Amino acid sequence: MNWNYLEDLKQLEILENESFERLVIIFKHSTRCHISRAALRQFESELDLNEKIIPYFLDLIQFRAISNEIAIRFGVIHQSPQLIIIKDGKALLNASHERIDAADLGQFL
Repeated sequence: MNWNYLEDLKQLEILENESFERLVIIFKHSTRCHISRAALRQFESELDLNEKIIPYFLDLIQFRAISNEIAIRFGVIHQSPQLIIIKDGKALLNASHERIDAADLGQFL
């Protein structure tokens, strides 16, 4: 997976603008949680749409302020792990824990 790592609040404006061109996903991951680690591994093994999406990865332990801004900007409740699908500047879907499924991306492409 060729993740774009979210490490600066300014990147949120960039990814929001990108969502008008291609589907953007944000995977919020807790490095302290084994459930989050398992969800990430499973998601990466199922995903084969790299050329159709722009994937962003957020280490929410290290960058909690970015996670908080994502919740405000896209109107989603913070969870971990969490997958947020963004198109045209809006969150179309967010899923957490065992509900994270790469197959969900297909309906938005």
